[in-house]
Amino acid sequence: MTEATLHALDGLRDFSMIKWYVIPLLALVFYVYNKEIRLARNTGNWNAVLAGATIFGMDFFNETWNGWVLVLTQRSAFWTTPGDTALRTTVGWNIEIMFMFAILGIIYYYALSESTTEKILGIPEKWFWAVTYSIFCVFVECLLNYGGHLVWEYPWWHRTFEGIWLIFFFGYFHFFVAALIVISLKTLRNKLITVSVIYAVPIVMNVLAFGVFGWNY
Repeated sequence: MTEATLHALDGLRDFSMIKWYVIPLLALVFYVYNKEIRLARNTGNWNAVLAGATIFGMDFFNETWNGWVLVLTQRSAFWTTPGDTALRTTVGWNIEIMFMFAILGIIYYYALSESTTEKILGIPEKWFWAVTYSIFCVFVECLLNYGGHLVWEYPWWHRTFEGIWLIFFFGYFHFFVAALIVISLKTLRNKLITVSVIYAVPIVMNVLAFGVFGWNY
């Protein structure tokens, strides 16, 4: 295993690492969702809450298959987060990342207008903001990689032209596409079913990994 992988495994899900700043961050996430849930109850529009849940669920799936890569290769996941954190939840995930993705979908939703025909620079705004936020996320990820906080092991997932496109599409863009699909569905029932499937896949994968195979990632 790579040095970064060994560092990421060290202290994995060690609750003695938790720092006090987790508490106000958690409170802020609760505040955002409580406010959105209250608004949704009054208006019947649950899209902001569902967009937030969708993007977090997509990240949950990403971090799960990334952990499977580590176990199956016995070398490294596509990305690891060996740096300082208040809690490392998987080799490529930590509590700070989780808090960010918990509200990213809501941020994206509020970038959209109520119009279904609005365009920015000739591009439908829903796709404009999906691309824009994906590019920004890739930019931040490159900064984290440059600083050694987010380590990429494989040459096809790196700061190269080909690698950046992979990170763009498989690291972020499909998150926003999933959110768009969910909020575009006609009925709340179909939206909830879709979000449930998004969560069911990584939950089953993790149950198999930890409960059946005894893996650790």
